[in-house]
Amino acid sequence: MSALPASGREWHLVARPHGWPKPEDFALRETPVTEPGEGRILVRNLHFSVDPYMRGRMNDVKSYVPPFQLDQPMDGGAVGEVIASNADGFAVGDHVLHGLGWREYADVNAKHATKVDPSLAPLSAYLGVLGMTGLTAYAGLFDVASFKEGDAVFVSGAAGAVGSQVGQMARLKGASRVIGSAGSDEKVKLLTEEYGFTAAFNYKNGPVAQQLKAAAPDGIDVYFDNVGGEHLEAAISSFNVHGRATICGMIAQYNSTEPTPAPRNLALVIGKRLRLQGMLVGDHADLQPQFVREVSGWLRSGELKYDETAVEGVENGVEAFLAMLRGENTGKMIVSLTR
Repeated sequence: MSALPASGREWHLVARPHGWPKPEDFALRETPVTEPGEGRILVRNLHFSVDPYMRGRMNDVKSYVPPFQLDQPMDGGAVGEVIASNADGFAVGDHVLHGLGWREYADVNAKHATKVDPSLAPLSAYLGVLGMTGLTAYAGLFDVASFKEGDAVFVSGAAGAVGSQVGQMARLKGASRVIGSAGSDEKVKLLTEEYGFTAAFNYKNGPVAQQLKAAAPDGIDVYFDNVGGEHLEAAISSFNVHGRATICGMIAQYNSTEPTPAPRNLALVIGKRLRLQGMLVGDHADLQPQFVREVSGWLRSGELKYDETAVEGVENGVEAFLAMLRGENTGKMIVSLTR
């Protein structure tokens, strides 16, 4: 066994952000690297994920996932190479997916690591299109929103990691129309030219409700919500009877310091018999085998495209996270550690 590195760097949360997080809310700290204990593996992280849900974990509030602890390493999805193993079934050189990101070296309980095959897809894909991101899109569209062939589908945050997959999956399964909203003209072009959306609009160019009505004159049946706020209100206006919304994220209000107003047209939920359902990907683990089978087939055939925005170096992890919150990524935001 080759000698282990003496130490590695990891990101700690040092202050709870009020509103938008600031670089000084975080600290990059050096910690010793030691041999893994019984049933554990030591992983050199190659890529880790930064995701919108992590903003909520920076607040000290009870939620569906525990908050990050101050002066402790943050965590999140990561993929890397085993460099020392004290666990059956894992050998040095294996590639694994696990939950201890935001650091260069991770001491992982082997029960919480999953082997991944770099010959099936690039390793970073297991954090996005073949990972939690892809499963969120798949379960949210087909299970939670009960998508059926012929539905007209609207996706907010459509150029992001989840939204771009939702729109393509809807198209592949026979949607009548797929409409996306995004925050720049370049992203709008990407949605229609690369991902095959029927129509897309830049929500900064005018009221969302007006732009959505123009893009979907016959209304929508499914709304996949990554944004909340004005987008949810617009979707409620455009819904046909028995429309279904999957409420996956509300990035528009993650950094709000005051309560945001609810959609002003919620009364329409009654007459239109709408269903608005929140989702957490952890509830849909049973779909994982079916999801990997179907989505890896679409990837191999080239029918499903995905983008990644990769930022190099653990030291740029916080900047990558802040850039993702500002919408500067196309597709999945990844931090790659190539040192």
